[in-house]
Amino acid sequence: MLITATSAPGCAPNAIARQCGSTRIERSSQSAFPFVSQTNGKTSIQVIERMMDLVDALAASPEPVNLKRLAAETGLHTSTAHRILAMMVEHRVVDRVEPGLYRLGIRLLELGHIVKSRIDLRTEALPYMRGLHQELRETVNLSVRAGDEMIYVERTVSDRQAMRVAHLIGARAPLHVTAVGKIFLLEDGPELCKAYALRTRLDGLTRNTIRDLGTLSKELDRIRKTGFAFDHEEAETGVSCIGAGIRDDEGKLVAGLSVSAPANRLERAWGSKIREVADYISRAIGWAPPRA
Repeated sequence: MLITATSAPGCAPNAIARQCGSTRIERSSQSAFPFVSQTNGKTSIQVIERMMDLVDALAASPEPVNLKRLAAETGLHTSTAHRILAMMVEHRVVDRVEPGLYRLGIRLLELGHIVKSRIDLRTEALPYMRGLHQELRETVNLSVRAGDEMIYVERTVSDRQAMRVAHLIGARAPLHVTAVGKIFLLEDGPELCKAYALRTRLDGLTRNTIRDLGTLSKELDRIRKTGFAFDHEEAETGVSCIGAGIRDDEGKLVAGLSVSAPANRLERAWGSKIREVADYISRAIGWAPPRA
Protein backbone atom coordinates (compact mmCIF):
# COMPACT_ATOMS: atom_id res chain seq x y z
CA MET A 1 0.00 0.00 0.00
CA LEU A 2 1.51 3.35 -1.06
CA ILE A 3 0.60 6.41 1.02
CA THR A 4 0.94 9.95 -0.30
CA ALA A 5 -0.27 13.17 1.20
CA THR A 6 -1.13 16.66 0.03
CA SER A 7 -0.83 19.06 2.92
CA ALA A 8 -2.65 22.27 3.55
CA PRO A 9 -0.52 25.45 3.58
CA GLY A 10 1.64 25.58 6.66
CA CYS A 11 1.13 21.97 7.48
CA ALA A 12 4.09 20.09 8.93
CA PRO A 13 5.83 17.45 6.79
CA ASN A 14 4.40 14.72 8.97
CA ALA A 15 0.92 15.62 7.87
CA ILE A 16 -0.26 12.03 7.66
CA ALA A 17 0.52 11.27 11.27
CA ARG A 18 -1.03 14.55 12.43
CA GLN A 19 -4.10 14.21 10.20
CA CYS A 20 -3.29 17.69 8.86
CA GLY A 21 -4.44 18.59 5.36
CA SER A 22 -5.82 15.94 3.06
CA THR A 23 -4.44 12.44 2.89
CA ARG A 24 -4.71 10.21 -0.14
CA ILE A 25 -4.20 6.45 0.22
CA GLU A 26 -3.47 4.50 -2.93
CA ARG A 27 -3.46 0.73 -3.15
CA SER A 28 -1.16 -0.99 -5.61
CA SER A 29 -1.37 -4.67 -6.58
CA GLN A 30 2.00 -4.70 -8.35
CA SER A 31 3.79 -6.43 -5.47
CA ALA A 32 2.78 -8.83 -2.75
CA PHE A 33 5.38 -7.15 -0.52
CA PRO A 34 4.93 -3.36 -0.43
CA PHE A 35 8.34 -2.61 1.07
CA VAL A 36 9.94 -4.28 -1.95
CA SER A 37 8.12 -2.02 -4.42
CA GLN A 38 9.45 1.09 -2.68
CA THR A 39 13.08 0.21 -3.36
CA ASN A 40 15.20 0.27 -6.47
CA GLY A 41 15.77 -2.85 -8.54
CA LYS A 42 19.05 -3.87 -6.94
CA THR A 43 17.72 -3.47 -3.39
CA SER A 44 14.53 -5.35 -4.30
CA ILE A 45 16.59 -8.35 -5.33
CA GLN A 46 18.57 -8.16 -2.10
CA VAL A 47 15.36 -8.11 -0.07
CA ILE A 48 14.02 -11.16 -1.93
CA GLU A 49 17.31 -12.97 -1.37
CA ARG A 50 17.08 -12.20 2.36
CA MET A 51 13.50 -13.43 2.44
CA MET A 52 14.54 -16.70 0.86
CA ASP A 53 17.42 -17.04 3.33
CA LEU A 54 14.90 -16.72 6.15
CA VAL A 55 12.57 -19.28 4.52
CA ASP A 56 15.49 -21.73 4.14
CA ALA A 57 16.52 -21.23 7.77
CA LEU A 58 12.97 -21.90 8.96
CA ALA A 59 12.65 -24.93 6.66
CA ALA A 60 15.82 -26.44 8.13
CA SER A 61 14.36 -26.48 11.65
CA PRO A 62 11.54 -28.83 12.71
CA GLU A 63 10.73 -26.45 15.58
CA PRO A 64 9.86 -22.73 15.58
CA VAL A 65 12.95 -20.50 15.52
CA ASN A 66 13.57 -17.33 17.50
CA LEU A 67 14.54 -14.03 15.92
CA LYS A 68 18.08 -13.96 17.29
CA ARG A 69 18.89 -17.38 15.84
CA LEU A 70 17.34 -16.53 12.47
CA ALA A 71 19.41 -13.36 12.28
CA ALA A 72 22.57 -15.27 13.15
CA GLU A 73 21.94 -18.08 10.64
CA THR A 74 21.14 -15.68 7.78
CA GLY A 75 23.78 -13.08 8.60
CA LEU A 76 21.15 -10.36 8.89
CA HIS A 77 20.99 -7.59 11.47
CA THR A 78 18.26 -8.36 13.98
CA SER A 79 16.25 -5.28 13.05
CA THR A 80 16.44 -6.16 9.35
CA ALA A 81 15.34 -9.74 9.97
CA HIS A 82 12.49 -8.50 12.17
CA ARG A 83 11.28 -6.07 9.52
CA ILE A 84 11.27 -8.67 6.75
CA LEU A 85 9.66 -11.31 8.98
CA ALA A 86 6.90 -8.89 9.91
CA MET A 87 5.94 -8.47 6.28
CA MET A 88 6.16 -12.22 5.67
CA VAL A 89 3.84 -12.78 8.65
CA GLU A 90 1.37 -10.28 7.19
CA HIS A 91 1.26 -12.32 3.99
CA ARG A 92 1.11 -15.66 5.85
CA VAL A 93 4.41 -16.85 4.38
CA VAL A 94 5.62 -17.08 7.98
CA ASP A 95 3.65 -17.64 11.19
CA ARG A 96 4.56 -15.84 14.41
CA VAL A 97 3.96 -18.51 17.04
CA GLU A 98 4.60 -16.04 19.84
CA PRO A 99 6.58 -12.80 20.08
CA GLY A 100 10.01 -13.41 18.59
CA LEU A 101 9.33 -17.03 17.57
CA TYR A 102 8.62 -18.02 13.94
CA ARG A 103 7.80 -20.98 11.70
CA LEU A 104 6.85 -21.45 8.03
CA GLY A 105 3.36 -20.21 7.23
CA ILE A 106 0.27 -21.89 5.90
CA ARG A 107 0.37 -19.93 2.66
CA LEU A 108 3.37 -21.99 1.55
CA LEU A 109 1.27 -25.12 2.00
CA GLU A 110 -1.55 -23.60 -0.05
CA LEU A 111 0.85 -22.63 -2.82
CA GLY A 112 2.48 -26.05 -2.66
CA HIS A 113 -0.85 -27.77 -3.27
CA ILE A 114 -1.46 -25.52 -6.27
CA VAL A 115 1.95 -26.33 -7.73
CA LYS A 116 1.48 -30.06 -7.13
CA SER A 117 -1.95 -30.06 -8.80
CA ARG A 118 -0.44 -28.55 -11.93
CA ILE A 119 2.43 -31.01 -12.26
CA ASP A 120 2.09 -33.55 -15.06
CA LEU A 121 4.64 -36.36 -14.93
CA ARG A 122 4.80 -36.88 -18.68
CA THR A 123 5.14 -33.16 -19.37
CA GLU A 124 7.93 -32.77 -16.82
CA ALA A 125 9.76 -35.93 -17.88
CA LEU A 126 9.72 -35.46 -21.65
CA PRO A 127 12.44 -32.77 -21.93
CA TYR A 128 14.80 -34.93 -19.87
CA MET A 129 13.89 -38.00 -21.92
CA ARG A 130 14.67 -36.14 -25.13
CA GLY A 131 18.00 -34.99 -23.75
CA LEU A 132 18.92 -38.55 -22.74
CA HIS A 133 17.84 -39.82 -26.16
CA GLN A 134 20.01 -37.24 -27.92
CA GLU A 135 22.99 -38.27 -25.82
CA LEU A 136 22.64 -42.06 -26.07
CA ARG A 137 20.72 -42.36 -29.36
CA GLU A 138 18.64 -45.17 -27.93
CA THR A 139 14.97 -45.55 -27.04
CA VAL A 140 13.98 -43.92 -23.73
CA ASN A 141 10.86 -45.10 -21.88
CA LEU A 142 8.70 -43.69 -19.10
CA SER A 143 6.57 -46.26 -17.28
CA VAL A 144 4.26 -46.45 -14.27
CA ARG A 145 3.09 -49.37 -12.16
CA ALA A 146 -0.39 -50.85 -12.44
CA GLY A 147 -0.72 -53.75 -10.04
CA ASP A 148 1.66 -56.52 -11.06
CA GLU A 149 2.64 -54.85 -14.31
CA MET A 150 4.45 -51.84 -15.71
CA ILE A 151 2.66 -49.68 -18.28
CA TYR A 152 4.65 -47.61 -20.77
CA VAL A 153 3.19 -44.10 -20.91
CA GLU A 154 5.80 -42.18 -22.92
CA ARG A 155 8.84 -42.93 -25.05
CA THR A 156 11.34 -41.36 -27.40
CA VAL A 157 12.33 -43.76 -30.16
CA SER A 158 15.82 -44.53 -31.43
CA ASP A 159 16.42 -43.46 -34.99
CA ARG A 160 18.71 -46.44 -35.66
CA GLN A 161 17.11 -48.74 -38.19
CA ALA A 162 18.30 -51.89 -36.44
CA MET A 163 16.38 -50.98 -33.29
CA ARG A 164 13.25 -52.94 -32.45
CA VAL A 165 11.52 -52.62 -29.10
CA ALA A 166 8.09 -54.03 -28.37
CA HIS A 167 7.37 -51.53 -25.57
CA LEU A 168 4.89 -49.26 -27.32
CA ILE A 169 2.96 -46.61 -25.37
CA GLY A 170 0.21 -48.42 -23.48
CA ALA A 171 2.00 -51.75 -23.58
CA ARG A 172 2.31 -53.78 -20.39
CA ALA A 173 4.93 -56.12 -18.96
CA PRO A 174 5.23 -58.07 -15.67
CA LEU A 175 7.29 -56.41 -12.96
CA HIS A 176 9.96 -59.11 -12.74
CA VAL A 177 10.90 -59.01 -16.44
CA THR A 178 11.51 -55.25 -16.64
CA ALA A 179 14.31 -53.15 -15.18
CA VAL A 180 11.95 -50.58 -13.66
CA GLY A 181 9.57 -53.30 -12.44
CA LYS A 182 12.38 -54.78 -10.37
CA ILE A 183 12.90 -51.40 -8.71
CA PHE A 184 9.24 -51.44 -7.68
CA LEU A 185 9.65 -54.96 -6.29
CA LEU A 186 12.65 -53.76 -4.29
CA GLU A 187 10.54 -50.91 -2.96
CA ASP A 188 7.83 -53.38 -1.91
CA GLY A 189 10.18 -55.21 0.46
CA PRO A 190 10.81 -58.96 0.91
CA GLU A 191 7.34 -59.99 2.07
CA LEU A 192 5.40 -58.29 -0.72
CA CYS A 193 7.97 -59.43 -3.25
CA LYS A 194 7.48 -63.02 -2.09
CA ALA A 195 3.71 -62.60 -2.37
CA TYR A 196 4.17 -61.31 -5.93
CA ALA A 197 6.30 -64.34 -6.81
CA LEU A 198 3.69 -66.73 -5.47
CA ARG A 199 0.86 -64.87 -7.18
CA THR A 200 2.47 -64.62 -10.62
CA ARG A 201 4.66 -67.75 -10.46
CA LEU A 202 7.30 -65.55 -12.09
CA ASP A 203 6.12 -66.57 -15.53
CA GLY A 204 8.84 -66.39 -18.15
CA LEU A 205 8.75 -64.49 -21.44
CA THR A 206 12.22 -65.54 -22.60
CA ARG A 207 14.82 -68.06 -21.51
CA ASN A 208 16.54 -65.25 -19.55
CA THR A 209 13.53 -64.38 -17.40
CA ILE A 210 14.19 -64.84 -13.68
CA ARG A 211 11.96 -67.73 -12.60
CA ASP A 212 12.77 -68.27 -8.90
CA LEU A 213 12.51 -66.05 -5.83
CA GLY A 214 16.10 -66.69 -4.66
CA THR A 215 17.61 -65.38 -7.89
CA LEU A 216 15.21 -62.45 -7.92
CA SER A 217 16.15 -61.54 -4.34
CA LYS A 218 19.86 -61.50 -5.23
CA GLU A 219 19.07 -59.29 -8.21
CA LEU A 220 17.18 -56.87 -5.99
CA ASP A 221 20.15 -56.72 -3.60
CA ARG A 222 22.35 -55.60 -6.49
CA ILE A 223 19.82 -52.94 -7.44
CA ARG A 224 19.77 -51.63 -3.86
CA LYS A 225 23.52 -51.02 -4.04
CA THR A 226 23.60 -49.28 -7.43
CA GLY A 227 20.28 -47.46 -7.66
CA PHE A 228 19.53 -48.80 -11.14
CA ALA A 229 18.38 -52.10 -12.61
CA PHE A 230 18.92 -54.27 -15.70
CA ASP A 231 16.70 -56.35 -17.93
CA HIS A 232 19.00 -58.82 -19.68
CA GLU A 233 16.76 -59.90 -22.57
CA GLU A 234 14.17 -60.94 -19.99
CA ALA A 235 11.14 -59.31 -21.63
CA GLU A 236 12.17 -59.74 -25.26
CA THR A 237 14.97 -61.75 -26.83
CA GLY A 238 17.64 -59.49 -28.29
CA VAL A 239 16.59 -56.39 -26.34
CA SER A 240 18.04 -55.29 -23.01
CA CYS A 241 17.21 -52.38 -20.75
CA ILE A 242 18.54 -50.24 -17.89
CA GLY A 243 16.11 -48.44 -15.57
CA ALA A 244 15.97 -46.14 -12.55
CA GLY A 245 13.16 -44.96 -10.29
CA ILE A 246 11.35 -41.61 -10.20
CA ARG A 247 10.00 -40.28 -6.89
CA ASP A 248 7.42 -37.61 -6.08
CA ASP A 249 7.43 -34.82 -3.49
CA GLU A 250 6.68 -37.31 -0.72
CA GLY A 251 9.54 -39.60 -1.70
CA LYS A 252 7.17 -42.22 -3.08
CA LEU A 253 8.30 -44.29 -6.06
CA VAL A 254 5.80 -43.31 -8.77
CA ALA A 255 7.42 -44.13 -12.12
CA GLY A 256 10.52 -45.36 -13.84
CA LEU A 257 12.87 -44.13 -16.55
CA SER A 258 14.56 -46.70 -18.76
CA VAL A 259 16.68 -47.01 -21.88
CA SER A 260 16.15 -49.95 -24.24
CA ALA A 261 18.63 -51.11 -26.87
CA PRO A 262 19.73 -54.22 -28.73
CA ALA A 263 21.53 -56.43 -26.24
CA ASN A 264 24.83 -56.16 -28.12
CA ARG A 265 24.67 -52.36 -28.04
CA LEU A 266 23.57 -51.70 -24.45
CA GLU A 267 26.38 -50.40 -22.22
CA ARG A 268 26.33 -51.06 -18.50
CA ALA A 269 28.07 -47.72 -17.92
CA TRP A 270 24.83 -45.96 -18.89
CA GLY A 271 23.32 -46.96 -15.55
CA SER A 272 24.69 -44.01 -13.59
CA LYS A 273 23.58 -41.55 -16.26
CA ILE A 274 20.05 -42.97 -16.36
CA ARG A 275 19.83 -42.79 -12.56
CA GLU A 276 21.02 -39.18 -12.68
CA VAL A 277 18.39 -38.18 -15.24
CA ALA A 278 15.70 -40.01 -13.26
CA ASP A 279 16.71 -37.93 -10.24
CA TYR A 280 16.38 -34.73 -12.32
CA ILE A 281 12.83 -35.74 -13.22
CA SER A 282 12.12 -36.53 -9.57
CA ARG A 283 13.26 -33.04 -8.58
CA ALA A 284 11.09 -31.55 -11.31
CA ILE A 285 8.00 -33.09 -9.70
CA GLY A 286 8.95 -32.06 -6.18
CA TRP A 287 11.30 -34.70 -4.76
CA ALA A 288 14.11 -33.51 -2.52
CA PRO A 289 17.07 -35.86 -1.99
CA PRO A 290 17.81 -36.84 1.62
CA ARG A 291 20.23 -34.54 3.43
CA ALA A 292 23.70 -36.00 3.77
